[in-house]
Amino acid sequence: MVGRKMAVGVVAASCVLLRPHYLDLRSQAKRPFCATRSRDIHVSNASFLCRIAFSVAIGRLHHFVLIPDARRLLANGPSLTNARLSILPPRPTIVESDMNAAKVVSKRFRPTICKPVGQSVRHRSSRSASTCPIPTSSASAPGPSFPCVDAHAARESRLLASAYKNSVSTPSSSASSPTNSSGPEPPYARPNPSSYKIYRHTQPMPLVYASPLPEFDIAYETWGQLNAAKDNVILLHTGLSASSHAASTELNPSEGWWEKFIGPGKALDTNQFYIICTNVLGGCYGSTGPASTDPSTGEPYATSFPVLSMLDMVRAQFCLLDHLGIETLYASVGSSMGAMQSLAAGWLFPERVGKIVSISGTARSSPSAIAMRFAQRSVLMADPNWNKGFYYNGLPPHAGMKLARQIAIITYRSGPEWDQRFGRKVRDNEEPSSSPALSSDGRLLPRIPALCPDFLIETYLDYQGEQFCLKYDANSLIYISKAMDLFDMTKSALTALHLTAPPARTQPPPLPPSLTARPSSPSHRLYHTHLSHSKSHPPPTNPPAHLQDLSDGLSPLANTPTLVLGVQSDILFPVEQQREVADALRMTGNQMVSYFELGGVWGHDTFLLDVQNVGGAIRGFLS
Repeated sequence: MVGRKMAVGVVAASCVLLRPHYLDLRSQAKRPFCATRSRDIHVSNASFLCRIAFSVAIGRLHHFVLIPDARRLLANGPSLTNARLSILPPRPTIVESDMNAAKVVSKRFRPTICKPVGQSVRHRSSRSASTCPIPTSSASAPGPSFPCVDAHAARESRLLASAYKNSVSTPSSSASSPTNSSGPEPPYARPNPSSYKIYRHTQPMPLVYASPLPEFDIAYETWGQLNAAKDNVILLHTGLSASSHAASTELNPSEGWWEKFIGPGKALDTNQFYIICTNVLGGCYGSTGPASTDPSTGEPYATSFPVLSMLDMVRAQFCLLDHLGIETLYASVGSSMGAMQSLAAGWLFPERVGKIVSISGTARSSPSAIAMRFAQRSVLMADPNWNKGFYYNGLPPHAGMKLARQIAIITYRSGPEWDQRFGRKVRDNEEPSSSPALSSDGRLLPRIPALCPDFLIETYLDYQGEQFCLKYDANSLIYISKAMDLFDMTKSALTALHLTAPPARTQPPPLPPSLTARPSSPSHRLYHTHLSHSKSHPPPTNPPAHLQDLSDGLSPLANTPTLVLGVQSDILFPVEQQREVADALRMTGNQMVSYFELGGVWGHDTFLLDVQNVGGAIRGFLS
């Protein structure tokens, strides 16, 4: 017993159906929450049981004891062959407030409370024994279904089973076993360094908001050939959750997130350029982040990891360039969060960045974008599994991650696209052999909607969240999205951070020999033809109050050729923000600003999908 807090219980969890023959769960050694005889418990109650088991794993319930009959059933019961039990030592950081929070969580997620049947649990042959009541309906039609809730419970059961398997594995066997990408184990838990290169920086690097980071790793991949002068390099910056795998390589032939833009004759032409893409500092695909081991403790950083800024991420990338002996970049290219990094690279190192490509980005995060990302972080942190970021020895906050991803997907696409793609159609979930449902008064009832998900747009969001929730580290999402919120290149914001703008480069960069005197190719003519619908950049009629402040902050880019590309249907980074960047750069005296505004219905994800227009604009600008 630890203090006055004690709980005794048994949980038998399977993936889809729980059939506990005996369940005795006591709080503070008082009366049981619920006792039930042999009875099927639907998967909607599985979530509660799994949360109790995980509370044991993270130390919120200090004692968890199997009663003898339950031990026998777990060992021999044919209906419990998939059951798993994980009992991990309590975390030393759990405090009294966490115990109270655990009781609140238990009350919220527990099934219908039953009458207590005494301190002992005995098999009862009569239905008069205390059992959980099952509500009934006067209508003959079946009740509503909750497939998304069932999916959460089933996923938690799989994770519990995986946690048990890992807990009983020896260190040697678990270290040598390959990651099962089809199972519940998050792939970030054991990154495979054979598919990318790792640069280890062993010197302290200063951070904007924290003390210097003593050491870090940066994962990166490359495409093309580095020329002798090392002046044909393009640094490709990623979005929030992307890895360094932008395109297929020999080490990793799977399709990359920008596969159609990288390669011979493509927008980033590997016949001419040497492209480098990194996983950002703070990420979870090989680079140092919250899931990495803190060298001072030997444990994962979790939320003791320092708060990052975009400038920190770019500084880490340039440490890699220094290691590779690359003094100057032909171009810094990025979309979404990568567009922020491309501007930050030009601001930090104006003499080392030849050109900037900023697609669907901003130089100053807007309140609306901050609000959207705050909502994602809020639902993630509300997941009890998050445990203030210290979940690496237990279950990841998969339910919060799924909901956060659903919110993000809403900001990545557009309403017009979804009107065309989904409309108000609902999924076909009726069994062909089912008979028509009748109401209690004999009326023929229409199709009974599922409360989640039902419309095709709902099934799309549900699928996207399900695909993502175990593929990315929750703390990385929190830290990197916060860095996006903090991004502000106005002079007043930079001054508040005690940052001094470096002088602008003295002259425009020369073209590499491989790019001089090149005739226009048919793809260039196609580029001009297909961008004819885009607007040329008009002067601002009602400039925002901060525009001059932003221009002053971007003064180091006064002599850097820059392509700014916006999308009219983008709701995450509205096109007004790209116009603002182009305006601010021109106000610095920069006469080499190219601006294009694209139509289409794909919203923010246009930079991933519109190969013809986005790729054409990039190819024309770089040439």
